[in-house]
Amino acid sequence: MKVANKPLLLIEDDQVDAMTIRRALREIHVVNPVVHVENGEDALEYLRNPANERPCIILLDLNMPVMNGIEFLNVAKHDDALRRYPVIVLTTSDEQQDKVNSFNLGVAGYMAKPVDYRQFVEVMRSIDLYWTISELP
Repeated sequence: MKVANKPLLLIEDDQVDAMTIRRALREIHVVNPVVHVENGEDALEYLRNPANERPCIILLDLNMPVMNGIEFLNVAKHDDALRRYPVIVLTTSDEQQDKVNSFNLGVAGYMAKPVDYRQFVEVMRSIDLYWTISELP
């Protein structure tokens, strides 16, 4: 599964969770590089920098310092240059309102952490068709 080897943008403040997600990606043979930032503010900075390669997908934690995932989604999904990036939320939150808010802000998927490899594989496969037909800038 790859889109011209565009990177995946992982927005995650927990280093153990980031390592687990990287391991799961390797296990399902995703060869795209992973760009890791630790909060929504850093993610926006990365995405708005024209020198950085555009990601094919964003994996987003909700509970982070500085700018959390919902705040990031509020900015990104209302920005014409950023709104088309598919976002998968990976979170420990069991708050129904977080799920509702995420989907209202146009996420492509929502998964509870800790990441279950089999569930992760299915979510990634479910958006594989999107990756193959999407032409992101």
